[in-house]
Amino acid sequence: MRVKDAVGRHGEDVATAHLTTAGLRVVARNWRCSLGEIDIVAVDGDCLVVCEVKTRRSVSRGTPIEAVTPQKVRRLRRLAAVWLKAQDQWFASVRIDVVAVVQPRNGPPRVEHLRGVG
Repeated sequence: MRVKDAVGRHGEDVATAHLTTAGLRVVARNWRCSLGEIDIVAVDGDCLVVCEVKTRRSVSRGTPIEAVTPQKVRRLRRLAAVWLKAQDQWFASVRIDVVAVVQPRNGPPRVEHLRGVG
């Protein structure tokens, strides 16, 4: 496994733990279709949460949140629609969240959870 892949996988593990601790129920990870991938699909009450996880070792080239472009948010909306279409469950709303994880080489990760980015 490449270092970049391992860092991303670790970030998704950290994000999953963070979301669970915050009371969300994670229902899928790394869900894929022909349009792309959703890192984490979760449920927050009666709201479907499509979560993009961005992980970095440092912020020397920008924060993880800065990597979530308007184009990425549009793609996540399309992916959410495809995911919903395949489900037998109803949700009152859909929300796009970003979990940013900065994992320095030493010490615990720093996690920032932005709700409703798009």
